[in-house]
Amino acid sequence: MWKKLLVGLFAGIINGLFTSGGGLILVPAFIYVLKMEPKKARATSIFCILPMVIVTALFYGKRNFINWKIGIFCAIGGIVGGLVGSKLLNKLSDKYLKIIFAMFLIYASINMLIK
Repeated sequence: MWKKLLVGLFAGIINGLFTSGGGLILVPAFIYVLKMEPKKARATSIFCILPMVIVTALFYGKRNFINWKIGIFCAIGGIVGGLVGSKLLNKLSDKYLKIIFAMFLIYASINMLIK
């Protein structure tokens, strides 16, 4: 139980600081620390992200940090993308999911360092 609470606490802190705690922290922690199967880890992280996002969005919204026009359009795209992604999760093997995720992280990391 403590491991699970600590994983959630760490993901929540990272989410609050960098708005990135779900897939980046939870999925690897679920797989390697809590020994969860990869597809179940991804689905469980989506479930855990919602409360973190709501709390963080309320905080940022209260401080007027949200660009509502961009946020609403991106949220609509995110809903459609979430539907497509959840269907793809069932079709792709864990090996390809790991490769795609690693490539995304490398791409994002390089862009953060360059820009």
